[in-house]
Amino acid sequence: MPQTTKLNKLLISFCLVVSLLSLKQVEAQLVIGQPNLGFTQACASDAFNTYSVTFVFSPASALNPSNQFSVELSDADGSFSNAEVIYTSSTGSVTTSPATIDFSIPQTTSGENYRIRVKSSSPVATSTPSVPFAAYYKLQDSPFTINNLVSTGAYCTGGNYLLTIDNPGTANNDSPLNYPSLTFNWFKETGPTTSVFVAEGSSLLVDEEGTYFVETNYGTCTSNSFSNRVTISEVSTSGEADVTIASSLGNPYCPEQGLTTLSTVGGNSYQWFKDGVEIANATNQMYQTNESGTFSVQVDLGDCSAFGSIDLVSELFNSAINVEDVNQILEDETLTIEITTDAVSPEFTWYLNDEVITEATENTYEASEIGNYSVIITETVGCNGSRTYDFVIERGVEPFPDVSNIPNVISPNGDFINDTWVIPLEYTTGTNTEVIILNEQGRVVFQTLDYQNNWPQDNLNLTSVNQVFYYIITPVEGNVKKGSITIVK
Repeated sequence: MPQTTKLNKLLISFCLVVSLLSLKQVEAQLVIGQPNLGFTQACASDAFNTYSVTFVFSPASALNPSNQFSVELSDADGSFSNAEVIYTSSTGSVTTSPATIDFSIPQTTSGENYRIRVKSSSPVATSTPSVPFAAYYKLQDSPFTINNLVSTGAYCTGGNYLLTIDNPGTANNDSPLNYPSLTFNWFKETGPTTSVFVAEGSSLLVDEEGTYFVETNYGTCTSNSFSNRVTISEVSTSGEADVTIASSLGNPYCPEQGLTTLSTVGGNSYQWFKDGVEIANATNQMYQTNESGTFSVQVDLGDCSAFGSIDLVSELFNSAINVEDVNQILEDETLTIEITTDAVSPEFTWYLNDEVITEATENTYEASEIGNYSVIITETVGCNGSRTYDFVIERGVEPFPDVSNIPNVISPNGDFINDTWVIPLEYTTGTNTEVIILNEQGRVVFQTLDYQNNWPQDNLNLTSVNQVFYYIITPVEGNVKKGSITIVK
């Protein structure tokens, strides 16, 4: 074969290889369209943080089996110089166009001009950025308190008043100050539904009358992270402002939750009162109590002062018991104990000598045993509080036993044995018998026509160990009885 023919064949073969390689390279190119957002704002929180984006790509045949699509988030100014990957698909999971994927935004997201873009890994390709959008992760999204929830404040003419966000947070106040990345905007009301921006920061120094509040800065995203309103007034020198007092547990409050904290406006010094009486050592901005009553406070503001009061009401139910602290029953007698209460759905637990009386579950109980009793009333709806009553039942002595003789010795020592002068029934109450008792000097110390077997009722102030008294019993019919009574100490 001529030499030129061989050379031509080699050139043709080389051209074919180059052409095939070029065609392969063209086929491997991938174009990703601009992402189409499934939202206008990304206002995320713990309760919701899922957003979607749809994008097209072509040709689908260019995707290699190892390909992964990822979503990148710009910074708050829309720059991808330090882009953050917020989603990556699993290998080979996205193969058809258009594709829709879900992603979440980071907790540090906060701004009005974020963008996202989509990238592929094999082959490598990047979309154009999406349109700008506002994005915020609402770390705190519940109402919070300022000024200790006191709705008023006052400053003397020429002075000012400091409003601050309360911290630390509690179960009733999730303070946004617990989230260091958050910022805050203060506003002053200009009408019932309008306000004007005043300043940024966690506190505000006020030198102008008005009603103020603060919101966590989540830009154009709506949020529940806002404070209570506080109305600030200016007080002339030597004048007095009316201020409010706030109760941390509300009013009425449930004492079972613990002490409620009363708070007032900030000042130089304080004095608290209850029902008009000064409370000793109650000289701080806050005062804790578990009582009901009218609480008031005098606040020194410097060149002027402030005064406020609150009618504090405990929500704990009312109740009463129909027996005394100490009660007596005779042999074979019973005592009916009854609890009256306005508690909602109350439960009753009865105890005898610290042991639960299992069969006693109502508001009444028929007691037949002596001992130490307790009953606990528990309100199961509402305040869920409880009250306890303690009482004692002792063995009593029959006041009118059927005795045959008039005794001449008694020992009033409190042992329920021979403590009083007990005489036959024919001379006691209902018989109109006159009973007279005289001391050793003949002075009458007791006289009655209705004897109750209860002498001596009081301390006799005995002057000797075995002092003697004398009695005269004069029945309506029958013989007069006379004799002596020796008191044994």
